[in-house]
Amino acid sequence: MQPVIDNIDLFWSGFLRSLGIAALGAVGSLLWGTVLAVFRISPIPVLRAFGAFYVTWLRNTPLAIVLFTMAFGIPTVGINASYYVFGVTALVLYTSAFVCEAVRSGIATVPTGQAEAARAIGLTFRQIVGLVILPQALRAVVPPVGNVLIAMTKNSAVVGAFGVGGELFSVYARLTSAQGYPQLPILTGVAIGFLIMTLSTAALLALAERRLEVAR
Repeated sequence: MQPVIDNIDLFWSGFLRSLGIAALGAVGSLLWGTVLAVFRISPIPVLRAFGAFYVTWLRNTPLAIVLFTMAFGIPTVGINASYYVFGVTALVLYTSAFVCEAVRSGIATVPTGQAEAARAIGLTFRQIVGLVILPQALRAVVPPVGNVLIAMTKNSAVVGAFGVGGELFSVYARLTSAQGYPQLPILTGVAIGFLIMTLSTAALLALAERRLEVAR
């Protein structure tokens, strides 16, 4: 592990960069995935169809294909950005499909009578979803959404392989290819970095689950 200790500053900066990718991916996936779940139950057929198509397409497409499309396909139509932006965007687009299904399963646990009662007192669909359904559904989906976010944290390593730069994967490539360090200790250091992120995510989600149980 001496190569890791000798380059601890580089590993630390790579860890923070990877943590930033995972954090942005988590926030974006939660927001967009929740919107997609609302689309799936919307009374508007076009929104329901879009949500169903999006989820079916993204859940059955490898993340690498989504990344290739963002990094090399999107620029061909005149949309340009850094690999960092494309990588995080691809991670959000991919993960949100799984978040959507987790949130939709939580929505299904809310008794239909509550939505019917809300309609009876004159609430709009937006008010019913925002004030009645989602507050209850989101409490029920912490474990499945947590599993999705942990998987997304590990998938952020794939994003690093697409030239984002500065994160743990590029640290590995730099130290083994450019500086000739042995691969095993460097890979061990990278693995430890991702282990810390995933365990921290799991701990935060467990804390959130316990607090929501108390609130219920």
